[in-house]
Amino acid sequence: MTTRYKMTMAYDGHLFHGFQLQPDQRTVQGTVEDALKKMTKGKQIIVQGSGRTDAGVHAIGQVIHFDYPGKTIPANRMILALNSMMPTDIIFNNCEIVNENFHARYSIKGKWYRYRVSLDHFVNPFKRFYTGHFSYALDVGKMQEAAKDLLGKHDFTSFAASGGQIKDKVRTIYYVNIAKDEKENEIVFDFIGSGFLYNMVRIMVAALLEIGNGRRPVHDLKRVIAAKDRQEVRQTAQASGLYLYHVFYDEIPQKYRQDRHL
Repeated sequence: MTTRYKMTMAYDGHLFHGFQLQPDQRTVQGTVEDALKKMTKGKQIIVQGSGRTDAGVHAIGQVIHFDYPGKTIPANRMILALNSMMPTDIIFNNCEIVNENFHARYSIKGKWYRYRVSLDHFVNPFKRFYTGHFSYALDVGKMQEAAKDLLGKHDFTSFAASGGQIKDKVRTIYYVNIAKDEKENEIVFDFIGSGFLYNMVRIMVAALLEIGNGRRPVHDLKRVIAAKDRQEVRQTAQASGLYLYHVFYDEIPQKYRQDRHL
């Protein structure tokens, strides 16, 4: 007998070699599985994540599930037990007992990624692991206009890094928001979509920054999407600015469905 737990977690990705388990590397999945192994006195429990964040990428709303053997532990005690065993760069914020039909990855309706770019002239030593960096002039209005061309269902081959294993490159972007955080002197990009390809958000950010800087025409993304060619956007924004912000398991709220207003 096992009990399936759904847990929401946040982590600072700077010192992790990504989420996914890898031999001889410090990973988020490996850290959680090691803790569960101690709790079960040596039983191996596989942790399933909503997605695989890369090395240096952070999460505010990563979701995992696992099947815990033996007597059911109440959700409030499971979160206390795991948090007591986590390093200081991981914290669990929510825990639910769910039925066996729930899957952290396959039950997803959409994902929300946030990307932060520091506009400081020099790299801020206190932000270098938590933002991207772009010290050139930017026109936020141009980027906001350009972002509309990403909305809807498209083949995003031009925005997929070569290391990805997924052949179907069609995804739907529901929502894009780009705003200036005056206090932090940062640009904040938010993307909500049905799913994202390998490095897709970081490549989209790189292209939008080039538009904001005048290196590309405002509506160049239409041409880039149609080309279905990764060589059309050669830059990839730094991993340090990317956050898995939220995972949707219910339908995307109407307020985030900009694609329906096209």
